[in-house]
Amino acid sequence: MPVSLRLSSVLPVASSDSAASSLDVFHRPAGWAAVRKAMRVILLMSVVISLLVNPGAVRSWSAFAITYAYTVMYSTGLWLTNGYVVDWLNRRYTWTVQPGRRLLLTLAVSLGGSVLVIVLMNAVLLLLLGKPLGRLLSSSMYWQILIPVAITVIVSLFNHSRAFFLQWREAAVRAERLEKETAVARLDSLRRQVDPHFLFNSLNALTSLVEENDPARAVRFIRQLSQVYRYVLDSESQELVPLADELKFAESYLYLQKTRLGEALTVEMSLPPAALAGFYVPPLALQLLLENVLKHNAAYQADPLHLRVSLDAQAHTLTVRNTRRPRRLAPGESSGRGLANLAARYAFLTDQPLVSGEENGEFVVTLPLLVL
Repeated sequence: MPVSLRLSSVLPVASSDSAASSLDVFHRPAGWAAVRKAMRVILLMSVVISLLVNPGAVRSWSAFAITYAYTVMYSTGLWLTNGYVVDWLNRRYTWTVQPGRRLLLTLAVSLGGSVLVIVLMNAVLLLLLGKPLGRLLSSSMYWQILIPVAITVIVSLFNHSRAFFLQWREAAVRAERLEKETAVARLDSLRRQVDPHFLFNSLNALTSLVEENDPARAVRFIRQLSQVYRYVLDSESQELVPLADELKFAESYLYLQKTRLGEALTVEMSLPPAALAGFYVPPLALQLLLENVLKHNAAYQADPLHLRVSLDAQAHTLTVRNTRRPRRLAPGESSGRGLANLAARYAFLTDQPLVSGEENGEFVVTLPLLVL
């Protein structure tokens, strides 16, 4: 009696948790190696199954050969059918988002596909043997269909439980890594904000305002400085923040820098307020880019450093551009990890990468905007 066999741990085409596509597995050397390995397992297991379902066949090599051929045929057909079904479901429903719905869909589609394959194979065999198709409705054929389908369901439940556990564990590992990356980024951001250079430059600018007897600007400077620190502390426990909040913080940060640098820095922000709604970014992501611009480029009154921030609402991206004018940094002034850490954080949050590079004499960084 034939038995279905789905070897998800051996062959990517039938794997419940494989990221490889069933449709291209036969076009890769590794895929062919997996196919050969799986077929060897099927051939070996079919010997055991044949002896279990028809022990009397050992007394006749011809009877055993027929039972063995049937078992290999049914097992291979059911294995491929379930493999393609699972691969199709993997591309549309994940175990981590809707596990209950995924389980019901998998069992329903797998069960329906298995019954269809078994009926078709039996129909072909009846035609080859010259027997009427009406035998498909006989009681013996009923059991010949029911038993392999039942075993298919049992094996599928085991494999899908394993797939759910593996995806759940992978999601947990990714969440833990994201938490670690976020914690490192928060510490780096906080450390940069309380860095002596930042405080020294800010206090120097404030001192100049006081000496110029400009109390209104001095008061505004102090308020903007307090807003910078308040935002850093308020956002340190958040994974994402609204883009509007990040831009408001960036305006405070740039006000401090513009007060210090004067006409040596020009800033252009093309950000319609109505287009900001619904977008999110990692906290302090924009500030890191702005800080990098000011840290790595020289700015002069006679030759200002141009900085432009723009939003593409349709592409869901935020772009920061600056004229590229590299300056030599003092030892220890920059760790060189800020942009790489931000890219790593984005890799955990979205499939859309952070993109950076030179373009027409400018350094350009494009951040993906997240939509919850």
